[in-house]
Amino acid sequence: MPKRDNLRIDLNNMRPLGEIVYETLREAIIKQNLKPGERLMEQELAEEMGVSRTPVREAIRKLVMEGYVVMIPRRGAYVAGLSIKDINDVFEIRGALESLAAGLAAARASREEIEEMERNLVLEAAHYETSDLLKTIDVDTRFHELIYQASKNTRLQNMLKDLRDQVQRFRTKTLAVPGRLKFALAEHRRIVEAIASGNVAEAKQAARHHIESAESALLEVIAITEPNND
Repeated sequence: MPKRDNLRIDLNNMRPLGEIVYETLREAIIKQNLKPGERLMEQELAEEMGVSRTPVREAIRKLVMEGYVVMIPRRGAYVAGLSIKDINDVFEIRGALESLAAGLAAARASREEIEEMERNLVLEAAHYETSDLLKTIDVDTRFHELIYQASKNTRLQNMLKDLRDQVQRFRTKTLAVPGRLKFALAEHRRIVEAIASGNVAEAKQAARHHIESAESALLEVIAITEPNND
């Protein structure tokens, strides 16, 4: 595995070491400094990052849970590719659950919750303008979480949170598609407008359209960058 200076971390940072190692590896995968199919060797990564193997092992375990890394028996850990079947399965479930959450939010959201969604849209727009992908992913994730909370359905929120880790990997590629950020923001605005007006049917339709649009963008970029993916 080639040496990468961008994996070196600041050991003077006061945040927990395990958190820093995890975020560094996650960012390296998102930016494809660690590429799909690349093997992750704990000892080599630890040496590059200037840490022991323990936080690296813990970070890899978390990345496996989130779908960024796959563990192959007797072979080790590898940066995960994106299976078309996995994408179809996840988006099929996500479309149904996000639509339900948006419809419930339209019926149950408080004025304060709607205002928080609107403030998040302002943040999204600001990050879209700077093309900061990592921060964009964070505010995009936050937008959806606000809708889940406004649904007032705890079981639905838990189901969507379980799905969130799998979705994060897809978000990375989807939001990196040229022009997708602009369309995503417009789709988010339509969802908030429907929720604010209390229009359940429109909120459900807007949310489902948003998820279908995201899936189409993801499949398009995969067809270009990973033509042999099945």
